[in-house]
Amino acid sequence: MEDTASAPVRTARRVIPIAPAQEGGGLFAAHKKIYPRTVRGFFARWRWAMVFATQLVFYGLPWLEWGQRQAVLFDLGARRFYILGLVLYPQDLIYLTGLLVISALSLFLFTAVAGRLWCGYACPQTVYSEIFMWIEHKIEGNRIARMRLDEGEFSLEKLVKKWFKHIVWLGVALWTGFTFVGYFTPIHDLGLAFLQTRMGSWEVFWALFYGFATYGNAGFMREQVCMYMCPYARFQSAMFDRDTLIVSYDAERGEPRGVRSKGSDARALGIGDCIDCSLCVQVCPTGIDIRKGLQYECIGCGLCVDACNTVMDKMATPRGLIRYATQNGMAGRFTRSQLLRRVLRPRVLIYACVLAALTAGLLASLVVRMPLKVDVVRDRASLARIVEGGQLENVYRLQIMNATERPQRYRIEARGLEGLGVSPAEPVEVGPAESRWVAVRLQIPYGSSTPGSHAVHFDVRSLDGSAQVAEKATFMVPR
Repeated sequence: MEDTASAPVRTARRVIPIAPAQEGGGLFAAHKKIYPRTVRGFFARWRWAMVFATQLVFYGLPWLEWGQRQAVLFDLGARRFYILGLVLYPQDLIYLTGLLVISALSLFLFTAVAGRLWCGYACPQTVYSEIFMWIEHKIEGNRIARMRLDEGEFSLEKLVKKWFKHIVWLGVALWTGFTFVGYFTPIHDLGLAFLQTRMGSWEVFWALFYGFATYGNAGFMREQVCMYMCPYARFQSAMFDRDTLIVSYDAERGEPRGVRSKGSDARALGIGDCIDCSLCVQVCPTGIDIRKGLQYECIGCGLCVDACNTVMDKMATPRGLIRYATQNGMAGRFTRSQLLRRVLRPRVLIYACVLAALTAGLLASLVVRMPLKVDVVRDRASLARIVEGGQLENVYRLQIMNATERPQRYRIEARGLEGLGVSPAEPVEVGPAESRWVAVRLQIPYGSSTPGSHAVHFDVRSLDGSAQVAEKATFMVPR
């Protein structure tokens, strides 16, 4: 008889069932195109005002003349930057640093006060998306017409409208790229070179690059740039608090939602003021439902406020179901004056004071800025040599940069050693907004100074007395 006790025990194998994936499933949902509805109102007018203001500056500034030159030009080849009456050199990088710091603090201030105002009204992505959507609306029709056109079968009408839209988009995008390059190459010369088909390779590259970036971002990606690519949406929460003005839905007043006729008493029907028309969702550029609370995709444009106020007017109900408010204000039912007092809190006041101080400091620095720059470079081929007349000579090269737009004559002097002579002794002429290298020889009687390196100073001043600069150097006396 077989011993069953000694037989090996067989365990059941676990089988992981493999089920076929459902069609359309996966980790990532397919992107659904957003068809924003056109809306009119206070915030919509403000958005278009910002579109006109920003594009008037961007497209118009390169064509503005200042004297005999372009008013704003960043001439990288000549290493000179012209901003209205200012002529800046790479040595003036501190001003660019100050401008960037002021811009960052302004962004912090606006965000602490009222959320993503920059994103909703002035960001280039927002502005160009608004322009491209306006073109799309004019060519393809309103929201319903655009949805029907995209979902409909291929037809001659669809082909003509789509191609015409993209041709206009490309025209706007390429003009934008051309204007961008016009800030670095004189735009009149650039236009002439374009007409004569002799634009430089780098000019062509950057015009096409910036143009097609505009075409892709504003025509196709739109809200995806704000939602997935822009880092500002991710770290904005660090600048928000419960007293920051944000677009808010008054759930206490609006819930529960329900359909009702015009003029009927919502409370008597047991429903809120929200009639669930979804217009606030239809007008949103990023396609969110503000009734679900604050979301990082919200760019604070206020279009949902305009749409909801229009519905409230039609329903004979007070405005403000969706409005700019703070979390504390919504919870405490603050009045407008209480809300504003809480918005002007210490954090905001500190931002404002620091921003005002930095702006005043930058402007004051520009006003008292010396319109002359001097760099001193030693001639390394010959540190020191004895020349005729028993003189010990050191040779230097001075780069004199005239930061005015008129020719200047400068006298070069030196001090720091007894009997120190300078050659050339006659004034040096430098053209308007130009830089010039000048070879300068310093001489002292041989044996009049101890061996080693001695500090000397070059004093360069204009003959009209408008500018004077002192630069330190060393004079070598060999053993």
